[in-house]
Amino acid sequence: MQYQQILNEINQELKVYERLGEIANYIPELANVNPDKFGVHLSHIDGGNYSLGDSKEKFSIQSISKVLSLTLGLSLVGDSIWNRVDVEPSGNPFNSLQQLEFENGIPRNPLINPGALVMADILITNLENPKEDFLKFVRKIAGNDLIDFNHKVAHSEAKWGFRNGALANLMKSFENIKNDVNEVLDFYFHQCSIEMTCQELSKTFLLFTNHGKIPETGETILSSSQAKRVNAIMATCGFYDEAGEFSFKVGLPGKSGVGGGIVAVLPKKYAVAVWSPRLNEKGNSYLGMEVLEMLTTKTGWSIF
Repeated sequence: MQYQQILNEINQELKVYERLGEIANYIPELANVNPDKFGVHLSHIDGGNYSLGDSKEKFSIQSISKVLSLTLGLSLVGDSIWNRVDVEPSGNPFNSLQQLEFENGIPRNPLINPGALVMADILITNLENPKEDFLKFVRKIAGNDLIDFNHKVAHSEAKWGFRNGALANLMKSFENIKNDVNEVLDFYFHQCSIEMTCQELSKTFLLFTNHGKIPETGETILSSSQAKRVNAIMATCGFYDEAGEFSFKVGLPGKSGVGGGIVAVLPKKYAVAVWSPRLNEKGNSYLGMEVLEMLTTKTGWSIF
């Protein structure tokens, strides 16, 4: 498969697209990002690398980090996670208080905000130094010790994170948050602030193309069964209440973030990351969705 040629074709076709969408200005630090940035990187499981544009520029991965916190949580405590968070698509905004209260403080899935807050709570309970240990874990599966938090972004999220505070306190009232709410929120805001390039992000997600093993080292992080479940949750829940549209158009497991990043995986073949900060009305990268639809159409490969 001529991946670089396909990416180059996509790049040419994108030139006729109007630059639609708005940057995530409700997190002030993200509002400072150039909205016209655009990068793509595809990492193949056989070691091949193919890229476009700003693929080596770091950006805040935001909710993409929820897949990584879920992965670490599963590796630590196993299936007991599912006693505290469900695996169903939300069908509602990713920060819905109404849905959370109706369902007695049990989040629909671990890839929306309340689910990720529960996961943060689980990690705080099970890690000696939660933020440092989580970052160490991400660096390990990425094969890169330079990956770090963006503390300015974390501070910006904390300053304006009233809705997340409401979600955490509501779950605390249902006894589904065990630790101090402020500690859980601090972990969550730092988790979302992690910065990666498209190249780093796609390499990190090769774990999910390789049955839960890091391709470079062969180290097992998840069992094959657990990796299958993470991929399934990405496929059904990875794009807020636009997951069905992504499956319909793209046909890959994946996860988006309001920093403009999207990462998607084709099991046994590749992981691909796209970054374009302009978001559609659902909070997903407008151009990112288009790129990935073109990619699976031109290659003829998806999970379906």
